[in-house]
Amino acid sequence: MFGINRSFFLSFFKRNHPLKKVAFLIGILFSAEAESQQTINLPAYTHAHYHFGFIIGINTTSFYINPSPKLGDPRYFDTLKSIRSVPQVGFDLGIVTELSITRYLKLRFVPSLGFSDRQIEYNFLSNIDTFSVKKDIQSVFLNFPLDLKLISKRLNNFEAYVLAGGKFARDLASQKDVNQTLAGAKATVRIQPNDWYYEAGGGIEFYLPYFKFGLELKVSQGLRNLIIPDNSVYTQSINGLYSKTYLLSFTFEG
Repeated sequence: MFGINRSFFLSFFKRNHPLKKVAFLIGILFSAEAESQQTINLPAYTHAHYHFGFIIGINTTSFYINPSPKLGDPRYFDTLKSIRSVPQVGFDLGIVTELSITRYLKLRFVPSLGFSDRQIEYNFLSNIDTFSVKKDIQSVFLNFPLDLKLISKRLNNFEAYVLAGGKFARDLASQKDVNQTLAGAKATVRIQPNDWYYEAGGGIEFYLPYFKFGLELKVSQGLRNLIIPDNSVYTQSINGLYSKTYLLSFTFEG
């Protein structure tokens, strides 16, 4: 049906990067859908006042760091020279609830459970060489995003959309109350458990015979300074610490 023989298929998988394999398989799925565009799937869906579904997402989380102006001055931080955030990958699971305001404007609420790791790397300069210390911050988030979703006119079995809104998140794994008195070099970087975000993104949706499948990319920027200062160099060297998340979601709605 697709004009692709078995030998081509096998050679493609041997030669290409795994991400290309995923893109290839998605392309096959939607090529099949394009061949049947004369059939309008789920015709009553666009007129429903509300509907539900679920998401599976892959997140990349990091921090925006506002370092202390004293960083690099040996009178204050001795050998600490720089700080940077290293992005880490996690995943989200959530439930989609969507309410129609008008035909092309929706209110979208997607409570989710997010598993994220964030890492801060501190670079020190010794008498002999440079070395780094990495501090991992593991989080389990309860996310409560509320977005306005503006969709395009439906073209056969395809739609595109943009969205924007805000989100409240609570970190269930926060180490806010950990005693740092005797931690020394093993001190953790403590952050506030609650945060507010603004977010924006967009996506595409395909009406399949039994459900609607979507791909969505969204960025969320934290508004709260999360750092909890203490007596360690790991927090005294930071004036502001703000969370940032990129989320690629696969949505399944009925």
